[in-house]
Amino acid sequence: MARRERGNKLERWEVALVKAMVAEGRHNDQDILAYFTRPMRTINHARISDVREERKHKTVPAASPEELARFLRTWPQVDPQTGLHILGDERVIKAREAMIQAVHGYNSPRALFKAEIFIATAVIAWTYLLHHVYERKGIDHRLKRTVDGKEEVLKTRHGADKHWALEDCLAHRECPLDEPTKANLRFLIAIRHEIEHQMTRRIDDAISAKLQACCLNFNRALKALLGERFGLESDLSFALQFATIEREQRDVLLAHGDLPANIQAMAATFEDGLADAVARDPRYAYRVYFIEKSVNAKGKADQVIEFVRASSEEGQRVSRILLKEAEKRKFKPGQIVALMKAEGYTKFREHEHTQLWRSLKARDPKTGYGVYLKDGDWWWYESWVGRVREHCAANRATYAEPDAVPA
Repeated sequence: MARRERGNKLERWEVALVKAMVAEGRHNDQDILAYFTRPMRTINHARISDVREERKHKTVPAASPEELARFLRTWPQVDPQTGLHILGDERVIKAREAMIQAVHGYNSPRALFKAEIFIATAVIAWTYLLHHVYERKGIDHRLKRTVDGKEEVLKTRHGADKHWALEDCLAHRECPLDEPTKANLRFLIAIRHEIEHQMTRRIDDAISAKLQACCLNFNRALKALLGERFGLESDLSFALQFATIEREQRDVLLAHGDLPANIQAMAATFEDGLADAVARDPRYAYRVYFIEKSVNAKGKADQVIEFVRASSEEGQRVSRILLKEAEKRKFKPGQIVALMKAEGYTKFREHEHTQLWRSLKARDPKTGYGVYLKDGDWWWYESWVGRVREHCAANRATYAEPDAVPA
């Protein structure tokens, strides 16, 4: 059976309109009831008589004649698919539209700043959704400050109340979102803070798993918090493409991302503080792996996209491989030199190490040998340690004492 999220309860703004209609005297209870009943939300006729006889809602003032006229003129203003009303459900409508626009913007083939546009619009969507939830729970989500021992609501320049930002919504103890979902949003907010008012190189591919998780989390939250019919499946689906992923494109995707140093530092710092269970959760970063397959069977495609369940044996194997790749150890030059000395190359010093990486241009991020982190620090991956080891072995006579290292 479909769920009625609000039962037969009239909202405050609706009570005000009912009172205005009663005062006007042109509508009987049955007529008034028709204006406030819609799909998935039926109002008992007794609620109208409660208002007329003043058995309930005595403190709610009647709507003005202008407000009533505007309501009647624009009625029904209801989305037939979801039953959302533009007056009572404005935040939900805006939340859904913002997320749809975020996805449309990201999928646009002509968009050059996909991730930046998506994050800004998705943050708006999540903020509207959580504001709606807190208002339904009776939680005051206005920004306040204490002055001379008294709490006052902060105002905009023209006198409107200021409300919580998304960070404030996530921090509240009544936040209905799970930890991986909150971690995903905090990551995107941190990215936004790093790139706002700045030019930056493309970061779309590097954080696409976080963006996909954000979409799925939002759709899941809509249905869990409001009802199944509010999901976006019918509004958004798979994006069609004019081209397949060619081998050259695949190689680019697999190459080490050339991200700005501040973005890499932010991501590394943020994820170092995450619990392993959260970091691996698809609600934090949703990953789909494309596997190229060649088949000989007649009628089969040469290239297919295969979805492997994470819980399957193959999914577990892929997960182990990817986890090993993602959690790369990092080394400073002194550590690499110490490793080489421990292996018998006692004459290999930091000077020789510097000459080696300069000659090979190994600090080019495209090589995948290392990464810039905080304050411009460069850290080397194990792949570079292996390359240094090969160099030392090829120059054994220069770096090792006689018979110190077996040939």
